[in-house]
Amino acid sequence: MYPPIEPYQTGRLKVSDIHTLYFELSGNKDGTPVVFLHGGPGGGTDPKDRSFFDPSKYKIVLFDQRGSGESTPTASLEENTTWDLVKDIEKLREHLKIEKWHVFGGSWGSTLSLAYAQSHPDRVKTLVIRGIFTLRKSELRFFYQDGASHLFPEAWEEFIAPIPEAERHDIVTAYHAQLNATDDEIRLRAARAWTKWEMSTSKLYVDPAQVAEAEKNDFANAFARIENHYFVNDGFMRDGQLLEKQEIDKIRHIPCVVVQGRYDVICPATTAYALKKVWPEITLHILPDAGHSSREPGITKLLVKATDEFAHL
Repeated sequence: MYPPIEPYQTGRLKVSDIHTLYFELSGNKDGTPVVFLHGGPGGGTDPKDRSFFDPSKYKIVLFDQRGSGESTPTASLEENTTWDLVKDIEKLREHLKIEKWHVFGGSWGSTLSLAYAQSHPDRVKTLVIRGIFTLRKSELRFFYQDGASHLFPEAWEEFIAPIPEAERHDIVTAYHAQLNATDDEIRLRAARAWTKWEMSTSKLYVDPAQVAEAEKNDFANAFARIENHYFVNDGFMRDGQLLEKQEIDKIRHIPCVVVQGRYDVICPATTAYALKKVWPEITLHILPDAGHSSREPGITKLLVKATDEFAHL
């Protein structure tokens, strides 16, 4: 990754009567523009996210999606859907007077990248996406019901602990009730447990510092509530919509690099492979020694290589 840099501009963009987004620009003011779409949903951006891009060549745009990070109101689920976020990306592009930009995203950021590109293919120069997630029921079932639980049984036991045994046949729905409880103690306990499950399974080698993030109430509350809200609503789209041929045909002309960890248990490689089958034109890298996180060394290296190669476009 490139050395840390500071933004040369930060701002707020009111996108609805309820929501105001935080955004920032860094790198080269006259460079080729790239928008970074963070994960979760609800994860927010991190200053390190600027470092996937050569600051001498890219105008780097980061923003926090509705309810996330520095955007307000925090953890809000109202007017918060995939298609609201797609419209927000367009509003931000227009606000910044950018004609076309590169789009970069991992995990939920890959979902949103595909949804945005399929909605506005004429505004996307290239796609660099990682840990492919398309919000199909089968993907959610693997991570939140029966799949990853077989690989991380000790973390799974902690994850399901807040849920009464009678409700464990549908973990996502059971969590929805607790994450929307009026009792702060119930809601925050559920938020920390939900977040810890994801942080505990993100890397090939569990990272204690990442797991500790789950103990931060403000982060866990936004992350868990927004994620669960999207998942209980199936991402506000048809099952498998982003992989349909009619949708892929809209973006087939866009250069696309996919970076996927072989041992990603949050967004397993089967989804990246399904994308490759319907869109053979993409470049797919499956890393043999990586999990889900963009901070896995092999994944980071290939993401930066892809942005370097696309910098001239």
